[in-house]
Amino acid sequence: MKPLADIRIISLEQYGAGPFGSVHLADLGAEVIKIEDPRTGGDVGRYVPPYAEEEDSLFFETFNRNKKSLSLDITTDAGRAVFADLVRDADAVYSNLRGDVPAKMRITYDDLKHINPAIVCCSLTGFGMTGPRAKEPGYDYILQGLAGWMELTGDPDGPPTKSGLSLVDFSGGFVAAISLLAGVHAARRDGRGMDCDLSLYDTAISMLTYVGTWALNTDHRPQRMPNSAHPSLVPFQNFRAKDGWIVVGCAKEKFWQRLTDVVGHPEWREDPRFATFADRQKNADVLLPMLEEIFATKTVNEWLEPLYAAAVPCGPINDVGQALEEEHTQARGLVVETEHPRFGTVRQLASPVRVGDRSSEDYTVAPTRGEHEDYVLAELLGYDADRVADLRAKGAFGAAP
Repeated sequence: MKPLADIRIISLEQYGAGPFGSVHLADLGAEVIKIEDPRTGGDVGRYVPPYAEEEDSLFFETFNRNKKSLSLDITTDAGRAVFADLVRDADAVYSNLRGDVPAKMRITYDDLKHINPAIVCCSLTGFGMTGPRAKEPGYDYILQGLAGWMELTGDPDGPPTKSGLSLVDFSGGFVAAISLLAGVHAARRDGRGMDCDLSLYDTAISMLTYVGTWALNTDHRPQRMPNSAHPSLVPFQNFRAKDGWIVVGCAKEKFWQRLTDVVGHPEWREDPRFATFADRQKNADVLLPMLEEIFATKTVNEWLEPLYAAAVPCGPINDVGQALEEEHTQARGLVVETEHPRFGTVRQLASPVRVGDRSSEDYTVAPTRGEHEDYVLAELLGYDADRVADLRAKGAFGAAP
């Protein structure tokens, strides 16, 4: 059995952050049943361009493999009854909605504890369920600005810049997954469930980490650094070579000493301007231009070979395609495949969460909307054909025919 094969999650998730969190749980064996609203065509991620046709998109595939889908309108009495039956034998209700919506939709612990006292209600929202911004929609771009991330990103003379990936969304997904597992563990131990009030805002502020600590306790004001340089370790940054860019990092004195040999200046080890971390930082305006001139004389590969040989931390600055073709990417089993009826063989990225032996892992394609209706209603809930027909007539699965 997979590690989470005994966990069932009823998920009202959509787009990126929520589905990203639960896909790792699904990969680990949790049964994730997506409730998709038939009034809106289900998860909006199904329609995200490019590479989208009708209700299929490669965006949706990325976040929804190994899950099940049920089209269900829980705003109707009939749909709510089905939802209640699902909650009765589930471990968690998981959602990523605006902060005031879980209460309006009656999917908080207080709303559901009479059905299942051990249910864990995990809500990942933009700003949380309390506070002055609770009713605001939260998007990754906005949160990177609000949380100070954009002040830290980009060249010193450039505009505030977001990270190239939606790191607030994805980090929030991981936070939600961890919280859900902790909640389920506690509920099984204590017999009592709870709310998990999570937010992308909390995640983004928390991830300021040591920069936040510096700002809270000193007069430190972060500065953007040229060439993505480390704020205090010199040299630790991007350098332009003849045909591309490399990253070289001297996070320990021994790495600096080795680097001086590689660049042909062993005398720099004894130079009082560059002898220690503090000296190199103080004299970065002298040292870095000299290093930049040296690195510009050879190609990326011509530098990587001696740097690797000397065990100096370094690496090429790949484009996305190069990163995916890296030998180490393949060796770590990070590219997996599913078979899709529209897109054929879909290659995508495995979860980095590793528990035990992964050699026998298998992956199923993301579900079509409502694909698992028969399984959920008949097999899981035990509804007979007449019961299903009655629910359908009452609009549980969408507008009644």
